[in-house]
Amino acid sequence: MRYPKECILKDCEEAVIRPLNSEDESLLNRFYKKIPENDRWCMRYDTTRPETVRRWIANLDNGSVFSIIALCDNEIIGHGSLHFREFGATKHVGRFRIVVMPEFRNKRLGTWILLDLIQAAMDKGLKTLRTDLVRGMEDAAIEAVKKFDFFQRAELKNYAIGPNGSSYDMVIMIKRLHSTWTDF
Repeated sequence: MRYPKECILKDCEEAVIRPLNSEDESLLNRFYKKIPENDRWCMRYDTTRPETVRRWIANLDNGSVFSIIALCDNEIIGHGSLHFREFGATKHVGRFRIVVMPEFRNKRLGTWILLDLIQAAMDKGLKTLRTDLVRGMEDAAIEAVKKFDFFQRAELKNYAIGPNGSSYDMVIMIKRLHSTWTDF
C-alpha cells in the first residue's frame, strides 16, 4: 500500500492515513486522552497512561503489529492496528482494533481505516480477521463490520463488565480473507 493516503470523508473534510511512527507518541497520547471513557473501557489497555503508548511506539518494529493513524489538521482523529503472529496455531489469524474520535464517526473514516487493515492482512497472507466487540457498548462497530462480511463466530455471555458493573456479552466477529479483492 502507498502512504500517505488522502481520503475524503462524508462531509467533504479531508484526512490523511499513514503508518504510525516513532515521532507520533505525543499526538497519540493526546488522541487517546480525548476518547470517551466508555470507549476506552472496551480496550485491552489503559490508553490514557503515557507508558502504554510509549510501549506501542517502542514495539513498532517488532513485526507483529501494523498500526495506522488518520490525521486532520495535524491531529490524530483515528487509529487502527492489526495484530498477528509469525508462528503457531493461529498465525493465519489477524486481530484488529479501530478507534475514531467521536466527532469523526459516521463519516466513513472507520471504513477507510478498516479497508487498509483488511488489505494489510491480505498482503501478509492471513486467512482470517477477528475482532472482539462488546454488545451493548460497541453495537455501531458490530453493525459496521457486518457490512464487510464479518460474521458472528461466537458469543461469550456476560463476559465483559462495564464501567457501571453491568455484565455484557462479548461477540467474536470473523472475516475470511482471500488473496485478492474479488466478489466474495
